[in-house]
Amino acid sequence: QVHLVESGGGLVQPGGSLRLSCAASGIIFGIHAMAWYRQAPGKQRELVAVISSGGSTNYADPVKGRFTVSRDNAKNTVYLQMDSLKPEDTAVYYCNVRLLPDIWGQGTQVTVSS
Repeated sequence: QVHLVESGGGLVQPGGSLRLSCAASGIIFGIHAMAWYRQAPGKQRELVAVISSGGSTNYADPVKGRFTVSRDNAKNTVYLQMDSLKPEDTAVYYCNVRLLPDIWGQGTQVTVSS
């Protein structure tokens, strides 16, 4: 019964910004660590960012300093603010509950291109 719905992706020029959202249902959201992943065509799925139930964060090196993960427990939503976007950020972005690693939403496409 767990559902994850990603949104906010789109087409943006290099250097631009996007904010992704992931709405979760079917879980007690506030007790779970959440993660963002991405998968580019022909590449393995890559962990991008993690936020704990307490709000501590970790980032993959390629996005460090450019992306910010946050959460709003009242809205059962985790966010990924993406700034200074690069073409290599192009991918489908997914959120994931750390304790439920096999449950995925539909993802949201981010395309960075001039």
